[in-house]
Amino acid sequence: MTDKGRFRAWTARLMVGLSLMGGAGLLGGCIENDMPYPYIKLFISGVEVDGQLGNAQIDNDNRTATVTVDETVNLKKVHVKRVTVSDGGRSSIPDDTLIDLTKPQPVTLSLYQDYYWTLVANQTIERLFRVENQVGTASFDPNQRIASVNVSKSQSLRSLALLDLKLGPEGSTIDGVRGLPALSWEVFSNYAKCRVKLNFRDFIVDEEWTLYVFQVESNVSTTAADGWVNVAWLYGQGMEGADCGFEIKEEGLSEWSRVDSRYVTQQGGSFHARVPHLKAETNYRCRAYSGEERGEEISFTTGQALPLPGGGFDEWHQEGKVWNPWAEGATPVWDSGNDGATTLGESITVPTSDVWSGARPGSTAARLGSKFVGIGSIGKFAAGNLFMGEYVRTDGTNGVLAFGRPFTARPTRLRGYFKYTTAPVDCLPSKSNTEDYNRFLPMKNEPDTCAIYIALGDWDTPVEIRTNPKDRKLFDHSDPHLIAYAEYNSGSTISQYTLLDLELEYRSTSRVPKYILVVGSASKYGDYFVGGEGATLWMDDFSLEYDDK
Repeated sequence: MTDKGRFRAWTARLMVGLSLMGGAGLLGGCIENDMPYPYIKLFISGVEVDGQLGNAQIDNDNRTATVTVDETVNLKKVHVKRVTVSDGGRSSIPDDTLIDLTKPQPVTLSLYQDYYWTLVANQTIERLFRVENQVGTASFDPNQRIASVNVSKSQSLRSLALLDLKLGPEGSTIDGVRGLPALSWEVFSNYAKCRVKLNFRDFIVDEEWTLYVFQVESNVSTTAADGWVNVAWLYGQGMEGADCGFEIKEEGLSEWSRVDSRYVTQQGGSFHARVPHLKAETNYRCRAYSGEERGEEISFTTGQALPLPGGGFDEWHQEGKVWNPWAEGATPVWDSGNDGATTLGESITVPTSDVWSGARPGSTAARLGSKFVGIGSIGKFAAGNLFMGEYVRTDGTNGVLAFGRPFTARPTRLRGYFKYTTAPVDCLPSKSNTEDYNRFLPMKNEPDTCAIYIALGDWDTPVEIRTNPKDRKLFDHSDPHLIAYAEYNSGSTISQYTLLDLELEYRSTSRVPKYILVVGSASKYGDYFVGGEGATLWMDDFSLEYDDK
């Protein structure tokens, strides 16, 4: 029975007792019920709106739910299908209602107490503005409703040819036209402008935009250079359709080398290059070119190749039933859920001499085994896991973890060796947790799946992870602090050690990480206590690479 059900049953029994006592003439005056209400903390577990893209992002710490919507959604009239609240709580936003999400919307969750949340909408509108002989890409200011492009100084402002124009949602019109409108330019000494009206359905009506076209003296510019370790990212702008790229040299040398065109990506008048095979901790100079013109020179310095600490999984010590993945007395880098598992059983992540064929003699690997820990039916599923960070504490039968260790380099890939034995999923969340149970019920008896992932981010502190369903907080792939990520999953048995080669996908080439996180789990959904007993993942000799293959 839930806390809510027990409270109702207790209230009913109390009222029956009071009624009997009153009938016997044993009570006089008013009866005051001063028993305290149960304390049940409420959370938003899901939000569904029309035009939604993906699942809502729930931030339990900041009590924020964020939905991303298609560009055609009218943010002034967002149709909310439902707001799902934990433990039977109620939302101040009823199902099947219209709300204004042009700004954050307050939400009150109620049961025995009130909790104040915020619902936020994200919407990105793709905007395009292109003309012939354009230099670089267009810029947009939606607040001021201004769009501008640059053109070569040889381009006449009186004969501008429009190639593309999209200022609003897909299907919107400009000056009443879907497609390219006929524009009337007002020409000045070194720029031209015109005004247009944007319309879309019933909520963008005669919205006036101003378009600018500026002549520029140079047809090419070197806009940025981000030096990593053995790789650099170079950025430039030039003439659309021209041969564009970069030249590079070590600081102090006289001869320039042209960056191979296979490393250059051009999008209209903007282009960038991922330049591999550079020297670490070295000063370089680069410049962009477009046709026969050269841009300004920019200096950058490559960084130091930092190793993955403890990636060999050779150092362990045991305290009671708990195996710790670091040498006794050493500073921990890796940790596991063994502290939680051993409250009801044995360690599930342990060292093993079963290593890959190229390992040095006497070394060990990590064996991560998923199992149900407990006595009889009393216990919980525990996924074999290993992660960079710290197991902070046990919350009942749940874990609170701190993910990540300080790290400032920018590797290109994670490499290592692994093997995996899958098992049928035979452990699901409790049926009392209806949402989780229904979500994972279709996985029952299907093969379990392992997960290995690496993340780099600019968090100021380690990332807190909580597995308690009442205030669950798991790793968020949409976290704005996340800089780079790569993941591997397998639901099949891999009986021999196999090379793992994960290429990191960066969201930004200029942001510098503060933390690194590597996680391995024998059961991908172990955070939800879902998996197959006997699923086992072996990990050995993990390392970081800093260059292309």
